[in-house]
Amino acid sequence: MENTLYIKTFGCQMNERDSEIIEQLLAQDGFRSVDTPESASVVILNTCSIRAKAEQKVYSLLGQLRDSRKKAPEMLVGVAGCVAQQESRRILERMPHVDFVIGTQQIYQLPDIVQRLRSRQTEKEISTDLESQFTIPPFQKLHETVPKAGSGDFRRFVTIMQGCNNYCSYCVVPHTRGREVSRPVKDILEEVRILVRQGIKEITLLGQNVNSYGMTNPVADGKVSFSQLLRQVAEIKGVERLRFTTSNPKDLSKELMRCFAELDNLCPHFHLPVQAGSNRVLAAMNRKYTVEEYLYKVKSLREYRPDIAIATDIIVGFPGESEIDFQGTMDLLEQVRFHGSFSFKYSDRPNTRSADFSDKVPEDVKSERLSRFQRRQDQISLERNREYIGTTQHVMIESIDGSTCKGRTPTNHIVHFSRPENLFTFTTGQTVLVSVQQAGKHSLKGTVINS
Repeated sequence: MENTLYIKTFGCQMNERDSEIIEQLLAQDGFRSVDTPESASVVILNTCSIRAKAEQKVYSLLGQLRDSRKKAPEMLVGVAGCVAQQESRRILERMPHVDFVIGTQQIYQLPDIVQRLRSRQTEKEISTDLESQFTIPPFQKLHETVPKAGSGDFRRFVTIMQGCNNYCSYCVVPHTRGREVSRPVKDILEEVRILVRQGIKEITLLGQNVNSYGMTNPVADGKVSFSQLLRQVAEIKGVERLRFTTSNPKDLSKELMRCFAELDNLCPHFHLPVQAGSNRVLAAMNRKYTVEEYLYKVKSLREYRPDIAIATDIIVGFPGESEIDFQGTMDLLEQVRFHGSFSFKYSDRPNTRSADFSDKVPEDVKSERLSRFQRRQDQISLERNREYIGTTQHVMIESIDGSTCKGRTPTNHIVHFSRPENLFTFTTGQTVLVSVQQAGKHSLKGTVINS
């Protein structure tokens, strides 16, 4: 039987990183990745369950795979990630053609599961235990499964912690990824050095709440804060750009803010989710900060790094949100003038406290508020982007299509530009100087400056 693998990833960057690990684990058993599920002997949907829409997409695609499974009875179909962790056996009950369900902390068991299913040792497999972070760290083998950088690769995620202890009332993460556990510093630095040797130039440190790195459980190297870890990674030769995601405002320290002023390769872009502009709603969300505290931290960030671009997450229509509460969110948008945001309608999620809250906001009201917010955010994003017209930006090339190139600034702005005729050596990961001449809501356009 040919060893071919198709992975479809839904949702967050944690899932993207998990998919990389799955791909590397199975590659050690001779699997090669393919572009379509029909040509795969193993199909895995790696899933996110933070919002209901992502979960619905998973079940929709599983339904479509039913016919493929009938035509290729040797094919194995599996579900991984947060929906797998959350739904577990219910997935097999709804979709009998699924062969295995594997949770967020069990992906290292995948090669053995595939082998047992293929050899008919078992008919179905479910592995969704959340292990204790103190006895079985989920990162114990991570340094052994660093995916080799392929041709054109220049950036990678590096997981520094997993899980969350915040228990925001709307969030499933503590239930699907477990309690916070920080990965040892030496393993993180080792992985970054391996990636740099493979040609990776941009590193993004990844965790549900990176600001609390090292605060919950002692890491192997002793007590190390996130800002201290950030400084150690920044010192590694070959790390041209350094980013991180995601942060909870309540844990944002002055020490971390200073990193933006003092580390040359730390990109001046900060995704700082606020979720709402009403203290009453923030309290109901269990976010543990106020609007005033958030605004003070944004002001401080801009004092340390005036050119920093700040983005955020917004939940519209949280249970009990009044028009006055929503207007607070609109007022916050006007005060901060985010460069961009991810905004969503609230949806009930299993095992969350807010699912049991009364006073749900009607769907049509949520839709109208979301539309209002997004329209104004688009206007502000355009105004913000126009501030870059006439500036010269260091743009790292992400893709090349003929003479058309796309890259990204340190502030995370996408820039489109044409390759000059006299320059034929452009490669992804290369940094070029671009003079910005036009701005849209979601990207910039410019011309390469010949050096």
